[in-house]
This record gives sequence, structure tokens and C-alpha cells, in this order.
Amino acid sequence: MKLIVGLGNPGAEYEGTRHNIGAEVVELLAARAGCTLARKWRLKAWAGRAVVGGATVTLARPRTYMNVSGAAVASLVRWFDCEADDLIVVSDDIALELGRVRVRPGGGAGGHKGLESIIACLGTEGFARVRVGIGAPPGDQVRHVLGRFSGPERAAADSARQRAADAVEEMLRSGVHGAMNRFNAGPAG
Repeated sequence: MKLIVGLGNPGAEYEGTRHNIGAEVVELLAARAGCTLARKWRLKAWAGRAVVGGATVTLARPRTYMNVSGAAVASLVRWFDCEADDLIVVSDDIALELGRVRVRPGGGAGGHKGLESIIACLGTEGFARVRVGIGAPPGDQVRHVLGRFSGPERAAADSARQRAADAVEEMLRSGVHGAMNRFNAGPAG
């Protein structure tokens, strides 16, 4: 069973922010599959089963704040009896140009507090990830990631969200390396 987790912050005040684009990708995958993510109190997440890319998966969005995402992800991994290599995490990335999508088989957190939390709670960097570029901030990083996309940026972000969902589907069909070949070299937006 593959587990696909989209990172973001809970609550209406964070909806549509740059930091929530990972959660938006999982919500898009759920909508494409006709799946509703239900609140799972014990797991600190909204989750649901769906068929994505021809595989039966669990889609999830933690109910925890970004910087402590690891607690929810670890509980999901334990509950669904997954290994780290069954996990795909979708997150924002300020180091990537707005609209760019990058697939990775594992690696470090790159300064992303949500990924740092997951790595610490799981005790491994060995899980796949899809990073969605939100662009480097001109100033304060916190203000940037918690801010909303401007009108022109929203079009690029929406395109990236679609491409990131496509990348997850491709990962499930042809593996991480097949998705890397198709999406990592592609244009932003």
C-alpha cells in the first residue's frame, strides 16, 4: 500500500498559501479519483483510499502544523503498515522556481521544516518526494511561505499543482525514476 501525503497547515487562515501547495496536490488527486478525505482523529490527518495511477493508495493530509508534520506521518505509516519506500511526500520548495516540479527518491530536507520533522520521526530520509516550486522570497521566508499567491503567480501555481499530481500518478505507474525523467527536466508552469 502506497501512502501519499501532502504537507500544509490546517485551518482556513492557511488555505491557498504557498506552504499548502503540497496539501492542495493531494486534494487534487483525491478529486480526480472521486475520493473524500475524512478526518481520522487517531492519525492526526484527513485520509482516504483511492485508485491513483492504477494503484490503490492512501491519500492523506496531516492535521498538524507543517513544522510538526512528522508526528502525523509516522502515525499514518504505522497504522497502514507501510515502509519508508511506500511513502511519497508532496511539499512546497522555495529553492525551486515558481511552477517547477521536482521528483526525488529520497535525500535531505533542504531546510524544509516539515520534511525535517518527517525525517526525524521516521528516522530515515529514504522516502520519495515531489517538491513544488514556490520561488525564492524577496525578503522574509516565513512571510513568503505563509503568504498567498498573487494573481499572476496563481496561474503558475495551479499549473504546477496539476503537474505535481501528474508526477505522483507517473511515480505509481512507472516508478520514481520514470517520473524523474518525465518531470524534472520539464519547464516551470
